[in-house]
Amino acid sequence: MSASGRLVAEILSEVRDRIKPGVTTQELDLLASRLSLKKKARPAFKGYKGYPFSLCVSVNEEVVHGFPSKRRLMDGDIVSLDFGVYLDGYYGDAALTQAVGRVTSQAERLIQVTKEALLKGLEQIRAGRRLGDISCAVQQHVEGNRFSVVRQFVGHGIGKALHEDPQIPNFGEAGRGILLKPGMVLAIEPMVNAGGSEVEIKADGWTAVTKDRSLSAHFEHTIAITENGCRILTQVCHGMPLF
Repeated sequence: MSASGRLVAEILSEVRDRIKPGVTTQELDLLASRLSLKKKARPAFKGYKGYPFSLCVSVNEEVVHGFPSKRRLMDGDIVSLDFGVYLDGYYGDAALTQAVGRVTSQAERLIQVTKEALLKGLEQIRAGRRLGDISCAVQQHVEGNRFSVVRQFVGHGIGKALHEDPQIPNFGEAGRGILLKPGMVLAIEPMVNAGGSEVEIKADGWTAVTKDRSLSAHFEHTIAITENGCRILTQVCHGMPLF
């Protein structure tokens, strides 16, 4: 799983570097697909429950599962990239949100708080802790900064399947939930809205948007629980996480 996680991070890093005003979201999807095939990996999302693309590209008020298209990114947008691969029998999954050109101070802060919330959750991960410790840490950081946590979508276990038990909400009570044990591999992924927490699904049946059309950000790492704590698998090389 280190190999699949590292490949996800490398591809997302390259795709992120292509983000600029004028680039279409379709171009980003095609790049992610080409890079996967070059490494003899399969994009994990394409065809998954009917999803038609390799990369989820969600812009501004889009929370997750956005469809790549001929839409051109504009100065001031924020764009979330969610990507996974299947390599040698195992899955990797990660996400990030990137500013396009110059963005508002609110957008900058939303991106920063969402990233911090993920890291706060990861700090709770070690054998003997409870799943709710992760969820609670994410929620407290987000709401303490006056943003809201999306409740309709959650993190998940990952391994030989893209989505495995347990589900990992980004809200909850510390000390509750299953016991964390060495050998577990989890995808932790806060989705954070600048406004209210409610979302709705667009007519394409996939793209989730904030109900109040406020901005949304998304970060995700695939991690393994070891005897010594939390090991981030979605890193571009040893000891260097994607973000």
